[in-house]
Amino acid sequence: MIKTIQDTSGLTRFFLVVLLILAGFSGTAQAVVSAPMLKWQHGGCFSSWCETGWYSSPAVEDLDGDGNMEVIASAYSIVVLDGKTGSLKWRVKSGHDRSEPNADNVGRTWPGIVIADVDHDGELEIVTAHSGGLVSVLNKDGYFKSSGWPWKNPGGQELRSLSVGDLDGNGDLEIVVGRAAGSGTNTWVLEHTGDVRQGWPRLKTGDESSAWGVYNANIGLGDLDGDGLPEIIAPSDTITVSMYKSDGTQLFTNSMYHSHPGHDMNFWGEVPAYVDLFYEARGWGPCYDEFTARANFAQGPANVVDVNGDGIKEVVVVGNVHNCNTDPYTNLYNTPFIFNADRSRFNVGGFDWTTIPIDTGAPLSDDYNVIESAQPNPVTVDLDGDGHAEILFASSDGRMHCFWLDKTEKGNWPHSVYIPTEGFYRFASEPVVADLDNDGYGEVIFSSWTQKESNATGKLHILDYMGNVLHEIDLPPAFGNVDWNGALAAPTLADIDGDGELEVVLNTAHSGFVAYDLPGTSNARVLWGTGRGSYLREGGNGGLPPVVTGPDLAVTWSQLTIAGPDRKGLYKINGSITVTNQGNMPSGPCLMNVYYPDELHMILKKPLKVKKIKAGYGITRKFVVRRVPLVRGSASQFTALVDTGNAVIEINEGNNEAVYTINVP
Repeated sequence: MIKTIQDTSGLTRFFLVVLLILAGFSGTAQAVVSAPMLKWQHGGCFSSWCETGWYSSPAVEDLDGDGNMEVIASAYSIVVLDGKTGSLKWRVKSGHDRSEPNADNVGRTWPGIVIADVDHDGELEIVTAHSGGLVSVLNKDGYFKSSGWPWKNPGGQELRSLSVGDLDGNGDLEIVVGRAAGSGTNTWVLEHTGDVRQGWPRLKTGDESSAWGVYNANIGLGDLDGDGLPEIIAPSDTITVSMYKSDGTQLFTNSMYHSHPGHDMNFWGEVPAYVDLFYEARGWGPCYDEFTARANFAQGPANVVDVNGDGIKEVVVVGNVHNCNTDPYTNLYNTPFIFNADRSRFNVGGFDWTTIPIDTGAPLSDDYNVIESAQPNPVTVDLDGDGHAEILFASSDGRMHCFWLDKTEKGNWPHSVYIPTEGFYRFASEPVVADLDNDGYGEVIFSSWTQKESNATGKLHILDYMGNVLHEIDLPPAFGNVDWNGALAAPTLADIDGDGELEVVLNTAHSGFVAYDLPGTSNARVLWGTGRGSYLREGGNGGLPPVVTGPDLAVTWSQLTIAGPDRKGLYKINGSITVTNQGNMPSGPCLMNVYYPDELHMILKKPLKVKKIKAGYGITRKFVVRRVPLVRGSASQFTALVDTGNAVIEINEGNNEAVYTINVP
């Protein structure tokens, strides 16, 4: 075939290319994106069996600062694995720390592993939530960070949602958890100490609004009202979506929902999600009389994202639409909603979501005794570089869906992982997205799992942005006496072995944690790299990835203190500066200086070295300077400037400088 193309006339080549296009071939992408290669398997397993893996995405980080990456993951126990080999470095039982090596697990781990500096001390912590109702915050060595951990919800029921964010802007992080139990009290906010934040939990007795159990990693965080602080979006097992400020107060709705006799829908959690906006706006539908479609959000996570690039953020949430005219309700399909900050439906620039996509695909099975449930976690990324978000989600119809902002599924979307001729069901995980070959278009990477008693295993799937299959390879078979396998959790993309290329790490159901090399990805752009978008597990943090490619170093002051004066009137200065790569490609090494009182006077003896930073990551550098003359009784300004030698070619150099002002007594 290739020889024919080279030897034939231009006219023949033209018609052959046209035929290939019409046939649906994606030759360029297929030639560039290499097949995944199994790196290691059975991570965290025992000699003859593995703990059952659920929906918890692994994390990857250099916990011990030795320059090598670790994989932090959990099925039941929490394990830290060597990134290069998958070998076990240490294990701790869920709900315990390493001081209790003989303890039993309190239960499974549903939400993804959180890695963050929750107490703002410059050290990373590991945050996990489990059945048994416990939340743990461990230090990098696997011991409880403070005496407030573990925390247990009053009923002890499973916690399936875990998100972390700075809700009050004070530098430390709050921990938000959702409880999978039949109660309107379903959401707690914890301080980094383990104390319950004032104003929580919600809903409280007497609160207006409707809420019930949180049966998936539903909670999203993001700034919807533009005050610089994230709101908390908590979909649950009801037909409404709750929205809170950091103090637990509820967000108000659009006036279209107000002044309805007997049903004044002032708050988000009072507005029922009917498919027909007429029923929604009046607050009720004819469920007792006729077919009526409305959505439940028991398993519907929320993202906060600017879907059309106009600087205003929206909420994207996937509902399970059912017919409320039947008893029990008949599940019909999964579909996405886009809400504005006031709970009205998105309708801007010709993108009208006042009507939503319908009849997207009936469920194959809703019985987890037959096959473990598909979770419709939305992934909101710009696949095609047009500045608008696409919405991807897996559904119980056995397909991976991808909706453009015009509400259409283009190309070969949706993609079915279920093949009827196989004779068993197959469901797909939440996807991750990366431009693996850096051609401006995102590839979609996800796993699948099979029906119980199928004696089959799931696959690792890589599709191009139009839904064309690039690679589908079998995952390892189940390890031990188990009759099905696959991976329920979203994969995690990271360079786990320091070779400059990406790997994909999977939490499989019955073959432990598994890693694959992704050859040829040294210049890849990661757009959505792990479950719920980041290691904060907050639903993507509300931003579209930039269309342009490259690193973007941003510098911020973490802390600055002065001591003195000494006998000569000079001061000692302690500083801490964080440099974050906000771009979508790794940055090279560079230098950082600190100046006072202006950029002509460097106070450091030599610049601070800043090592290579991966996209989405940051490092903190500390310094101490002695014998600095300061002007007493006035404000002193210290300037931190990263990449002083212009060693890094950035997509934005406007945030390379940060000023810290401190009053000298």
